[in-house]
Amino acid sequence: MKKYILFLFTLIAVSCSKDDFSEQSTESKIVVEGWIEEGDYAQVLLSSSIPVTDVIDSTNVLNHVIRSAKITVSDGLNSEVLRVRNDKNRVPPFVYYGTTLIGEAGKEYSIKIEYLNRVVQAVTTIPKSVKITNAEYIKKNPSDTTGYVFVKFDDPVNEKNYYQIATKIDGEEPIFVPAFYGNLDDKNFTASAMSIQINRGVLLFPKTKFTPYFTDGDLIFVKLRTQNKDALDFWNSWQNEIVNSRNPIYPANTSLKSNINGGIGIWAGYGQSIFIVKTPEKIKPI
Repeated sequence: MKKYILFLFTLIAVSCSKDDFSEQSTESKIVVEGWIEEGDYAQVLLSSSIPVTDVIDSTNVLNHVIRSAKITVSDGLNSEVLRVRNDKNRVPPFVYYGTTLIGEAGKEYSIKIEYLNRVVQAVTTIPKSVKITNAEYIKKNPSDTTGYVFVKFDDPVNEKNYYQIATKIDGEEPIFVPAFYGNLDDKNFTASAMSIQINRGVLLFPKTKFTPYFTDGDLIFVKLRTQNKDALDFWNSWQNEIVNSRNPIYPANTSLKSNINGGIGIWAGYGQSIFIVKTPEKIKPI
């Protein structure tokens, strides 16, 4: 069974580099990966940073997961305290979930995290969703057993938009994985009607060698997220760390962008549109 290492693990490792270890050694930072999507509830992964001198393994990571924080999410009028839940499909298997406050486009959402004597806060908004018009699995040659996904959507004219494309393979990946180079700024678009090749993301690190393509037999969920500039900057900086590092668990430096006041990480609002792509069935060997 493949072992999934979430983005949170990367943040835990990157938060204390050799360059600033003397400063960080006395007190760890609170690491946040939180989001609220249009039509869905808030979710937050929470941890304390691990010094670079520590061994990164499942036991040590679980020791740094924060399960007893008070996390409050508010839209300015209504608020709720998130509940921590054991989710066996995740590593680490602890996620803070909302159950009453549903994300709406155009609204501002604040998050307040209280843990021991610390308070961590951030604010985000949910952009309007942009619908996927089509998504296809395409192979270079008919005899190939692997291919890529091409996503089509119409970028609204006279609106500023930032996007993230993520995929999830049914039965293989428990979460949506940001596509490699799937963070998009519409200033780089040459037309409103967009068709983009999607490479499979590297958010998870299975024991087998990573491949950026999809395979016959995959049932692929494709998600187009609209996001804010701070989320775009954060995910681009995360991707740069992965690209520039030989070992993705230990990124090259600590240049990750963050919108978290009092901690590190991201609190993001997303619009969302999902499209399901079916690939040809695998040909069984004779």
